[in-house]
Amino acid sequence: MGGDFGPRITVPATLEILRQQPRLKVVLFGDSQQIQALLDNTSESFSGRLRVQHCTQSVAMDEKPSAALRHKRESSMSQALQLVADGDAQACVSAGNTGALMAMALFKLGTLSGISRPAICTRIPTSNGSTYLLDLGANLECSARQLYEFALMSSLAASTIAEPTPKVGLLNIGVEAIKGRQEILDAAELLKADADLNYIGFVEGDALFAGVADIVVCDGFSGNVALKTGEGVAKMIQGLLRQALSESLLARLGALLARPALKRLLKQVDPAQYNGASLLGLRSVVVKSHGGASEWAFSRAIEVAIGEVEKDLPNLIEGRLADKNKQSEVSDEK
Repeated sequence: MGGDFGPRITVPATLEILRQQPRLKVVLFGDSQQIQALLDNTSESFSGRLRVQHCTQSVAMDEKPSAALRHKRESSMSQALQLVADGDAQACVSAGNTGALMAMALFKLGTLSGISRPAICTRIPTSNGSTYLLDLGANLECSARQLYEFALMSSLAASTIAEPTPKVGLLNIGVEAIKGRQEILDAAELLKADADLNYIGFVEGDALFAGVADIVVCDGFSGNVALKTGEGVAKMIQGLLRQALSESLLARLGALLARPALKRLLKQVDPAQYNGASLLGLRSVVVKSHGGASEWAFSRAIEVAIGEVEKDLPNLIEGRLADKNKQSEVSDEK
């Protein structure tokens, strides 16, 4: 029920993914009257794979997380997370209120052993592929220890999904060792001391999209601003490019000739391509979609959740954290 558009985006996106993923089963939580109106007779073709669970409440996008946690226990968000907590679903995907989703997920699911706070993590496009960026708003201020934990669990996640030894950087106002707030400087020392992490140092904002690191760690305030800034620049470039290529007959002819290359470029920088941010550090898979996501973008968020479930990501991270702690204990004894 959340996001800027509610069921008219989330329901069609879910139906499309059900068509593509024959093993997928989905429960849609929310106002059953609104949801059924969008399903029509389509749900009959997904017999046994699609169910609607009516909820009497929903969380507003501007609602305070603490108020939602206390007073919205019957909301679609709360009930969806409860299904995961009960073990009857393996993941929750929501386009709703980010703060409320994090608060409810923390309360119902809890964090992995050794992780004090979850972080919101997503991929952003770079000149040579993509980079994981976290935190994106779950923790506006972070201690050095929390930044280290973000680096650790995102490195474990990235090594499971793509890169065997992902390069980790800290977002900072300069690359020099003396620059930055004290918690960033302290976090850098913790990262340097961990031999299992491929820490490359500080990353400035202008290098964020250059692909110098596989993972860039920061506090939630900085990460959210960086993400939204990047999305805004991408949309501006798309708009300016379309405008420039339609200004004259010659420009339109050039656009026609360059159409395949332009389509690849626009797709590469399209924020929708990277929709679906993981709430890393929780005991189960929870994925946050952008509130303004299109049908296709929301389907991408569902695909992120499917991928993490298939890899059993939370248990993999927890297992590796446990192995790391055992190694540390053995080293301390020696």
